[in-house]
Amino acid sequence: MKQKKFLLLLLVFLLLLGGAFAAYHFLSGRYETENPSTSSQDAVKAPDFSVLDRNGNSVKLSDFSGKPVVLNFWATWCAPCKAELPAFNKLCGEYGSEVEFMMVNLTDGQRETVDGVNAFLTQNAYRFPVYFDTKYEASYAYGAYSIPLSIFIDKNGNVVQSYLGAMSEETLRSYIEEIQ
Repeated sequence: MKQKKFLLLLLVFLLLLGGAFAAYHFLSGRYETENPSTSSQDAVKAPDFSVLDRNGNSVKLSDFSGKPVVLNFWATWCAPCKAELPAFNKLCGEYGSEVEFMMVNLTDGQRETVDGVNAFLTQNAYRFPVYFDTKYEASYAYGAYSIPLSIFIDKNGNVVQSYLGAMSEETLRSYIEEIQ
């Protein structure tokens, strides 16, 4: 008797699981979206912001107008951020003359300080350009409430793609090639 109940429960569970799987695939196919278009009708202009460079100078996103931009929000306390930094460093070296990299550090002055970040960059020999978002202007403009967050902006200043989470070198390369 116990064995029949177990088998019946197992059968019901498998049917529910199969139904959920089928419903997921059916619904996800109906709501699948294409990559955002960068045509003038559908284009979303990248919000401008100001951050500080490593010398304390104010820098705006609009300073890089006419050039594709890879915008990345990160912090040294963020393990996924640190995991993707070697790929950003490598590809910045490869694409740096064609694409602007804006590695925006979420600098709160307590857990994340300018001096601490500079020491981290030196220790790891990272050469990508780092900007400090000490007033949270950039992070508010892009809703960077979870990091790492990467935004890919074309040469016309339009947001083409965004990616939440750590990126592999291969994924990062494909996004960069899309905005070139």
